[in-house]
Amino acid sequence: MNPFKGRHFQRDIILWAVRWYCKYGISYRELQEMLAERGVNVDHSTIYRWVQRYAPEMEKRLRWYWRNPSDLCPWHMDETYVKVNGRWAYLYRAVDSRGRTVDFYLSSRRNSKAAYRFLGKILNKGSDAQWNENSR
Repeated sequence: MNPFKGRHFQRDIILWAVRWYCKYGISYRELQEMLAERGVNVDHSTIYRWVQRYAPEMEKRLRWYWRNPSDLCPWHMDETYVKVNGRWAYLYRAVDSRGRTVDFYLSSRRNSKAAYRFLGKILNKGSDAQWNENSR
């Protein structure tokens, strides 16, 4: 279902107005003036309704792009070949700047699937990553 169906203004104009309001924190009347300078005559109360309707959906869709766990706690990935119970395995570790283990993944194979699985695991944790204080 198209959320812009039945609107009097084009989708791009609505999205620009909502984005400008959310990003720059300007008033609805200032935004009305800015759009009027660009040839779009819209009332400030209409912009208010657009923000109420579309801003939560925009935030929900963009949240995935905004998250960057490396900004909150810088880490790098380490890959090691270790012997576990007499069998060789690959140990993938996420290590922070102090050398503490953020998370780990043990795999019997060294391939892109294992690496992607570990990266997906650590990126899905985001800022909720549990620090292992005992590993130094």
